[in-house]
Amino acid sequence: MSDFRQAFIQFAIERNVLCFGEFKTKAGRMSPYFFNAGLFNDGDSLRKLGQFYAKAIMAAQLPFDMLFGPAYKGIPLVSTIAIALAEMGHNYPFCFNRKEAKDHGEGGVLVGAPLAGRVLIADDVISAGTSVRESVELIHASGATPCGVVIALDRMERGSGQLSAVQEVKKMHDLPVISIIDLNDLVEYLQDKNELDQHLCAVERYREQYGAGFFNQNHE
Repeated sequence: MSDFRQAFIQFAIERNVLCFGEFKTKAGRMSPYFFNAGLFNDGDSLRKLGQFYAKAIMAAQLPFDMLFGPAYKGIPLVSTIAIALAEMGHNYPFCFNRKEAKDHGEGGVLVGAPLAGRVLIADDVISAGTSVRESVELIHASGATPCGVVIALDRMERGSGQLSAVQEVKKMHDLPVISIIDLNDLVEYLQDKNELDQHLCAVERYREQYGAGFFNQNHE
């Protein structure tokens, strides 16, 4: 596992974004861990979060021309990612959308740079894939091309069928999905941390029960 992935897990634990215990998911499953990116809710956390996203993007070596953040969570994400990339010497334009069209001023649903070229979508996680689908539609409607999605965590678990939410997005939209970490990274991290050993078996059992081909999934 890359150093920045280990550092991100530690960072998420320190900010209580990643917690261990018993948590009921939207699918009704009892998960041994919970990830809430909304708790990266201060300036320093957001700055560091953008740096981790930027490192994952650069590690993936995916060509793109600009960034897009779907409202609402994608708005601060795309902003901090753009800043982090600029600090690394890669200055990209970015854009985000409004939930409702503005009928005065500049109008429309898009804010920021015009959507053009290859567009990388930034979000926190992929659950039902609704945000990605709406983003893809907006990008196509603007004459641009969606080229990938970057998220913080890939839970790598089955949805309603045999595929995970990330796999469904890959299949439906033919898009690569980059994640800072995935469930395999979390298991590997726990294996190396004696103080968290009590959570390892529960997470491994959950992965075995609900994982969507987890041994064959890799970071893009």
